[in-house]
Amino acid sequence: VTQINFRDADRVRRGQLLVQLDDQLPMAQVKQAEAEVSIARANHRRNRELVEEKFIAQRAVDESAANVQVAEAKLALARATLARLKILAPFDGIAGIRSINVGDYLKDGADIVNIEDLDALYVDFRLPERFQTKVRPGQAALVEVDALPGRRYNAVIQAIDPAVDANGRSISLRGCIDNRYLQLRPGMFARVTSVFGVRENARVIPEEAIVPQSGKQYVYRLAVGPDQDTRIAQRVEVRVGMRIPGKVEITEGLQAGDVVVTAGQQRIQKDGSPVRVVDLKGGNGSAAAASGAGPAGGPVTLDVPAARSGNPCAVASGKPGGAPAPKSARPTLGG
Repeated sequence: VTQINFRDADRVRRGQLLVQLDDQLPMAQVKQAEAEVSIARANHRRNRELVEEKFIAQRAVDESAANVQVAEAKLALARATLARLKILAPFDGIAGIRSINVGDYLKDGADIVNIEDLDALYVDFRLPERFQTKVRPGQAALVEVDALPGRRYNAVIQAIDPAVDANGRSISLRGCIDNRYLQLRPGMFARVTSVFGVRENARVIPEEAIVPQSGKQYVYRLAVGPDQDTRIAQRVEVRVGMRIPGKVEITEGLQAGDVVVTAGQQRIQKDGSPVRVVDLKGGNGSAAAASGAGPAGGPVTLDVPAARSGNPCAVASGKPGGAPAPKSARPTLGG
């Protein structure tokens, strides 16, 4: 190794010279091959002139033409050998930590550095087979990673495996995450929420507010009581819709803004009992807790291992192929 033209974690461009190896001997071989080509071409020109004067046979011209081709092939081989001593970046990306230093001797196949194109990342995950008719390329998914709590990233489903896993009865999907801010890294653990649809103005309550009884679903709605600190618990039959982890949609029985009991329902002796609303985080827990109806979220959450001028994950007309594949390469000597 005679020269290293990048630093660890540098951005590199496609075709950029990363590493220069000692090329003195191959350079001399190229010059020798160029001289041999010049001699072969000169001999061939001379032989064509002589054959026109009938001083030599046509066979000599054919042999000199073949000699030119042999010399040109040797020159091409010498140039190819010389080019292999320049290690170039195969695509735009970020260089990792190099494995070499100036003065090192490298063997064919020796690792030099990892290069990653992180502008878009793939996240591979699975869904139960019953959802196969609800997913399609171009659909959205929400991704959360344990390393960055509280942040959500949008993924676009790029591909759906046509086969169902016979062991887990699940389908494999691949989503693409726009990662141009470089907040994510390959190998992170992620949680993916597949969004099958968005229902505007949905009435949603915590699922613990539901009290099933005799095949029906009930909640205790709080009405105005005799004083400011007391409410009246009214048992109301409801019809539930979509579910998400910890939440359930109410399609009938409640209005937006209604307050429902979420804990302590067993202490309500009868419909119309007075209750006192407390904050379970700061109260003594002796009374029923309450929660208001809120907006809905997405329906299915699974734990999965995470697998990059415009969104790199855009999908045209809901069809795959709009996003480039995330790239990873490890330039090697002779590779």
